[in-house]
Amino acid sequence: MKKADETYHDPVLLHDCIDGLALRPDGVYVDVTFGGGGHSRAILAELGPKGSLIAFDRDADARRNAPNDPRLTVVPSDFRWLKNHLRFLDKLPIDGLLADLGVSSHQFDTAERGFSFRFDAPLDMRMDQRAKRTAADLLNALDERALTELLRKYGEVDNAHRVARQLVQARTQRRIGTTSQLTEVLRPMARRGEEHSFLAQVFQALRIAVNDELGALEALLRVSAEVIKPGGRLVVMSYHSLEDRLVKNWMRSGDLAGQEEKDVFGNSKRPFKPLQSKAIQPSEQEQLTNPRARSARLRIATRQ
Repeated sequence: MKKADETYHDPVLLHDCIDGLALRPDGVYVDVTFGGGGHSRAILAELGPKGSLIAFDRDADARRNAPNDPRLTVVPSDFRWLKNHLRFLDKLPIDGLLADLGVSSHQFDTAERGFSFRFDAPLDMRMDQRAKRTAADLLNALDERALTELLRKYGEVDNAHRVARQLVQARTQRRIGTTSQLTEVLRPMARRGEEHSFLAQVFQALRIAVNDELGALEALLRVSAEVIKPGGRLVVMSYHSLEDRLVKNWMRSGDLAGQEEKDVFGNSKRPFKPLQSKAIQPSEQEQLTNPRARSARLRIATRQ
């Protein structure tokens, strides 16, 4: 029988992530995306009895994977509130922070969560099922203009306006409440041979909007400079260009838009220094073993 982390989510670039944290046995570390616990277990394996790990996850399914370890504290919260929780736990400052962004294999493969167009299920997509608004609620409430902006901004969908118009027209006939109903409307608009990527873009756009994923990431990056001590590490793995662009800009310039600020002497005021000029990508072997690793981009930086 597989361990919980293996059945829930196969951690991508595991050794690179752990190496990137430059773990100290007595250090304080944070895993803001606990998921199946694969990265957290690897961190705990390197920590001594005085080390500690704080793991965040807003998904109740993920928190059930937590091992019984006195060095581990699991926080059932969105990581955008990272600093408040660390202050409450008296764990500031920390030695390193790991973020494995995106959706877990478990979330994609659990039909009733509504993350995947491979299954017929309610169009849900909430990472935190305590949240009130589902993807179906959002899709059926937005006007054509707002829906166009959502598809263009979060899914980088070509002809977003045409797609939005078709969705608005379709929902006048009946509410779009399931993944199958959504794909039924979308498929005729996909270019031949590109159906899968087109559906993935639209589903991604809805998922990001429902969970405010980019807003949470922006908040995390900004607060990372306040919670990580000098010499500590920031390790972030993203799975699409919208996330990776924010991470790259922040690590290189200390600004989410990539505008580097300098002092009166011309010295950069960026809080982090990237350890690599380019993102680390999974090997061909890892991509063959775990196809969902193909789009992963890992970036590591040191707090200055």
